[in-house]
Amino acid sequence: MATIGADRSLEQASISSQNLPLVRRLEAVGFRAWPAASVQYDGSWQVRLTAGHPSNRLNSIVPLDPSDHRDVQIRLEKASRKFEAYGRAAVVRQTPLASPVLIELLRAQNWTRFDETVVMTCDLAEAALPDTLDHLPTHDVGRFVDANLTVERAPLSLKPALAEIISAIKPPSGLFMIENAAEGPLATVLCVQDNDLAGIMSLSVCETRRREGLGTEILTSALRWARMRSARSAWLQVKLSNRPAIALYERLGFRDAYHYCYWQRETR
Repeated sequence: MATIGADRSLEQASISSQNLPLVRRLEAVGFRAWPAASVQYDGSWQVRLTAGHPSNRLNSIVPLDPSDHRDVQIRLEKASRKFEAYGRAAVVRQTPLASPVLIELLRAQNWTRFDETVVMTCDLAEAALPDTLDHLPTHDVGRFVDANLTVERAPLSLKPALAEIISAIKPPSGLFMIENAAEGPLATVLCVQDNDLAGIMSLSVCETRRREGLGTEILTSALRWARMRSARSAWLQVKLSNRPAIALYERLGFRDAYHYCYWQRETR
């Protein structure tokens, strides 16, 4: 699988070859599937901030037009000050929709690039979903949040923010869990159906129960649920370093759509 290379010419070639309408659509549904508490615009740049949750998807500057490079230095400083007001380092999310002029500026200012990620899609009509035990979604947001934080071993202090984020999702959502009485929560996944697209979010499997098929089981349940609700395609985001997860997604028919990464400058 291709990664976002550090070489500049390779990066530009990757950007120029993208299906930008698809990228724009997946970015739009991604914003609706994981809504930030505060969203402000500067031209085509979206500045997303969420005080109670550290997720970079909820706290980043997201350029949405490759041709929008007017006054990039002034606008970058202005957007960065919004992060400083939150006591955070400014973060830029680079997708194929980011202007090359902005990326050159980040390099010149010694911003650090991190968290290379692939967005993958799957044709649900063609997906050969395995015959696994089916799970029905719960409507109990609090129970799902508790299970997700337990499986991910995340701080319980994130519960209010995560519950608020999930409650703010406007498209229909399925909250899936696998648990048993002896061990508690074992796996979780959130599936957000936005018209014909189904987004897979927060797929997690208990560290002590990985490689036992639980990820396949719960993901398959979510995809079946979405397909029964007339979703035609599924999408998800996964870090390129997470090879076991990528292998699972590829087995179910997911393929690369595009890549993105983040850039960060330390707070002053």
